[in-house]
Amino acid sequence: MAGRRVVKGCGIGCAGLLGVLLIVAVVLAIWKPWAPEIEVVEPAAGGQRVTEDGLIGNFYPAPGSGRAPAILVLGGSEGGLSRRSDGMARALAAEGYSTLALSYWGAPGQVPRMEELPLETFDTALAWLGRQERVDPDRIGILGGSKGAEAALLVATRSPDVKAVVANVPSHVVWAGIDLAEIWRMVNIGSTWSLGGHPVPYVPYAQSGSQQETVELYRTSLSTQPDAEAAATIPVETSEAPMLLVCGENDTLWPSCEMARKVQTRAEIHDGPPVQVLAYPDAGHFAQGPPADPASEHYQHLADLGGTIEGNQAARQDSWPKVLTFFEKNLQG
Repeated sequence: MAGRRVVKGCGIGCAGLLGVLLIVAVVLAIWKPWAPEIEVVEPAAGGQRVTEDGLIGNFYPAPGSGRAPAILVLGGSEGGLSRRSDGMARALAAEGYSTLALSYWGAPGQVPRMEELPLETFDTALAWLGRQERVDPDRIGILGGSKGAEAALLVATRSPDVKAVVANVPSHVVWAGIDLAEIWRMVNIGSTWSLGGHPVPYVPYAQSGSQQETVELYRTSLSTQPDAEAAATIPVETSEAPMLLVCGENDTLWPSCEMARKVQTRAEIHDGPPVQVLAYPDAGHFAQGPPADPASEHYQHLADLGGTIEGNQAARQDSWPKVLTFFEKNLQG
């Protein structure tokens, strides 16, 4: 009897424990606390929140009077309106440009993951910029970082309104989308982009769900799927906009320098626009943008995705003035 009582008690206790674990599993599956939080920063002084035409962004008109060139600023897989992309827009506005930092997914009311995002959103943003009183519609450029660089190159291939492109740590192909709730194992969810309601051809992750380092996952996906790479390659030769590409040779997120050189090579082979690549050997995914404030928390994380803190900062110190010179030459002239 005693033995039976112990078994019975254990059975009830185990059933209760299993019930609790099931509830916890369901809660975690819905909540997914490991997924990065999507940031939507408010516009800084002098800026305004844009909500017209279904857009969500922060607009910073150029100082002074009269029409000025404009730059559409696109963040990456962090989604929303991050401090980085908003800060980039403000830094460019201080140099005499009207800028729009655009959220193209992840903000309240927008889709919660990067899958079949309409390229038409960027058409709408460019048209909105061109209508602003402080913008010269004939002098509009794009600056995008990471997945935003992928978007910037795509947009430039189909919009003659784009006169200059800066693509930071870019890709030469369209990739599978990203679900931040599953980013730790990089599951395949379809193309990142759509056009006319149809998915844009893309390269899927060759080992979806694997634990391997993401940069190697991207390399493997390219080396084992040449037909998918060919179909998904961005036809940069169809753009007339000069392009400046910035990358870190030690990028541990994806092989941005290898892919940047493929953009450059394709443009040369197919008589496309001039493409310049700025590659930095001791930098990673955060080689992009203005130099970071050494006293800021961001500075301490510059090496999180490859390279060293000093190498990423040096890349920014060298590349940012060249980005400004590039835009000045192609938009201010």
